[in-house]
Amino acid sequence: MSILLVQFLRVEGLVEDLFLQKEYELGFTYTRSTGPVVGKFLTGLKNKKIFGNRGSDGRVIVPPMEYDPETFQPLNDFVQVSDAGMIESWCWVAEPRPAHPSAVPFAWVMIKLDGADISMIHHVVTDEPSRVVTGARVKASWIDQPVGLISDIRYFVLEK
Repeated sequence: MSILLVQFLRVEGLVEDLFLQKEYELGFTYTRSTGPVVGKFLTGLKNKKIFGNRGSDGRVIVPPMEYDPETFQPLNDFVQVSDAGMIESWCWVAEPRPAHPSAVPFAWVMIKLDGADISMIHHVVTDEPSRVVTGARVKASWIDQPVGLISDIRYFVLEK
């Protein structure tokens, strides 16, 4: 039946029962586990600790990965690293947008935490943007009551 004919018949009241309609709510009825690797990382954050894991080549990866990037084997050798480190790369955001993690100007940074070999991304908040440079030392500023999310690290601050 053509769309025009169906629309005509609907207007005339002749095909109301032709289409089945039902109200429904789209939802997901399952829960998801973070698993042993991400779970270890998030549990560490809840306790104001940062964990990575060691790859087959000996490098410490933060945040930890489920599988080795070289051998594709599961990784389970966890290593606690420091919550301080060095900026390896950065980008200043002078006018934050609503979706950004900070309402005040900040820098996206790649931080190699002490004890890690792979950098992680987070952000630095400072009122001295000229001090945000490659090689600058930073330390995590934790929220008062961590819950096990990456946002438990409020932001990183420049060390004096």
